[in-house]
Amino acid sequence: MSLPTGGLLRLTPQGLYCPAAEAWIDPWRPVARALITHAHADHARPGCGEYWAIGASEAILRQRLGAGISLIPVDYGQLHRIGAARVSFHSAGHVLGSAQIRLEAGGESWLVSGDYKRCADPSCAPFEPVQADVFITEATFGLPVYRWSSGAAVANAIRAWWQGAPERPSLLFAYAFGKAQRLLAELAAIGVEQEVLLHGAVQALMPAYRQEGVAMVPTRPVSDLPRSESLAGKLVIAPPSAHRSAWMKRFKDPQTAFVSGWMAVRGARRRRGFERGFVLSDHADWDGLLRTVRDTGARQVYVTHGNSDGLARYLREVEGIAAEPLGRAFEGERSDEGETAGGGDDGPESAS
Repeated sequence: MSLPTGGLLRLTPQGLYCPAAEAWIDPWRPVARALITHAHADHARPGCGEYWAIGASEAILRQRLGAGISLIPVDYGQLHRIGAARVSFHSAGHVLGSAQIRLEAGGESWLVSGDYKRCADPSCAPFEPVQADVFITEATFGLPVYRWSSGAAVANAIRAWWQGAPERPSLLFAYAFGKAQRLLAELAAIGVEQEVLLHGAVQALMPAYRQEGVAMVPTRPVSDLPRSESLAGKLVIAPPSAHRSAWMKRFKDPQTAFVSGWMAVRGARRRRGFERGFVLSDHADWDGLLRTVRDTGARQVYVTHGNSDGLARYLREVEGIAAEPLGRAFEGERSDEGETAGGGDDGPESAS
């Protein structure tokens, strides 16, 4: 399925393009003007002439794409005239500085979700419901089996797991951008005051969150500790790429756990080789996806990523909403080191 000709947005080899704004949304290849939903590497790629993004994501974008990029920082809800289109960015609740992008021109409005979630997250701005005529939504977890518990419930389970083994280091694997910081903020919110140690990949992204005033537990890089120091009883957060790497050799008899939405699938923890799995995602669950589609009031919905065919079919047959999948057009476009292949967000399990 492709987008209809003559619509406000069209699919090009570079990705989603808005002719009225002469801009691409999260382009797959270098373009002159990019409107960025968030700083994960599968949404923000190098080489573009101009980037528009939420100001809170500026530090991470410059760190990942280069300090000298031409970046136009914007605020949530601020209306911009870009070419012949009116464009606004609205919180997606995904990670720090994440946004949905709403475009209006020629008497119609379109909303591009980017990645988003509806549950509370103390590490980023909450999701903002936005209305539009046409909605393009992700469906990473577009099956009824995916229903999330609260972040507080997961944080309490992690604290019990960690503090229940004072004789062992506790290695908690979570994606470096977004998931790791949410865990640190969720732990702080339930009253944890102990210091948490961080792998270097997580530590590198902490200043951006501290600068934005996100309340998190005290942290320190593992590399700051003498190699002879015992790490028994310590909680250490590291990216999945560190699992079974040479980096783990300094930990004596660690217990290991992985934090991911995919842990809701039976057998996923065992396949990945972790002792424990905690279900926590930076993406909407099934109920969140349906709620968001309803909130937009959209007459037409297009679905990308994940179970795009299934969600589109459900919207048509059960919700009575015109919906079509765009999943095939977006296959292979994720390249971050998150639950896809890259740096911090949940994506297809087979790619991570």
